[in-house]
Amino acid sequence: MMNMRNLALAAAVGSLISMGVTATAVAGDKAGKEKCYGIAKAGQNDCAANGHSCAGQSKVDNSPTEWKFVPAGQCETMGGKTEPAKKM
Repeated sequence: MMNMRNLALAAAVGSLISMGVTATAVAGDKAGKEKCYGIAKAGQNDCAANGHSCAGQSKVDNSPTEWKFVPAGQCETMGGKTEPAKKM
């Protein structure tokens, strides 16, 4: 019985450590970048918007509510905006 508890505890700790490493890697990828709305081509958005749940699901080019990460300070020079369009 004790071995099962130790095994379960080790699995839980291992999961938490791997989640922390993954979160740190993702945060590092976003450092020095900003969300840029209105520049993503269909299927090339970086995350959820417009009722879908994840990256790569935008349906049209340059939707003002879809975004991509770009180097900080570059969004407007690429023709985008740093804030999403307001929904009507």
